[in-house]
Amino acid sequence: MRLNQELAEWLEESARKAGVPQGRIVRDQLEKARAASSRQAFLKLAGSVRGARDLSSRKGFSRP
Repeated sequence: MRLNQELAEWLEESARKAGVPQGRIVRDQLEKARAASSRQAFLKLAGSVRGARDLSSRKGFSRP
């Protein structure tokens, strides 16, 4: 994986401050990105259910 100079310096400095290998930081960030993308895939379904418009209203708890 190739990084530009600025990003490589940031990664080196962050790893030094945290006392962890650079690869660990990269892996952690990739895992976070993967988890976020799976949540986004779920959100694509939001609003796609067909049915009555008041299907999700809570009867008895709504305010007049």
